Amino acid sequence: MTTQARRQKGRAGVEHRFHNPQGAEVKTRDEAFAAQQDVSAEAVSTSAQLELHNGAVTFAIEVKYNPNTHPHVVTGGQITAGICGAPWDITGGFVGETIRLDAQRAGQGSCATTLTIVGEYQNPPAYRGTYGFNGATSSFKHTTRYHC
Repeated sequence: MTTQARRQKGRAGVEHRFHNPQGAEVKTRDEAFAAQQDVSAEAVSTSAQLELHNGAVTFAIEVKYNPNTHPHVVTGGQITAGICGAPWDITGGFVGETIRLDAQRAGQGSCATTLTIVGEYQNPPAYRGTYGFNGATSSFKHTTRYHC
């Protein structure tokens, strides 16, 4: 290695620039990784549109989840169509190599009061599994795919 190459390598290792999660340049590493007091709930939540298919039945699902976790922790969402008693509020679950969505009926009718969807990831991006009502998870087969 030449003397000039050693000097350039040495300079590159000395100069550090730090940025906080919003992209603003800060002076120190501690400032870059400090907990942000002004971070809103939206900053730790994103959503995905899913469609659950079971023969002629299709559920329209919007899942809100924390993208900073793995598997992604479900923070809310709603099933808006295709199921008796719609809408259904998604109350919990996770999305990763497997999926679990727990929902409670928010609409009117004589339908079940809870719904649980479970499945395993497959390609193209979808989950194959089962769902059931009022505590059951294996009453009906489904394929749930990402809606683009």
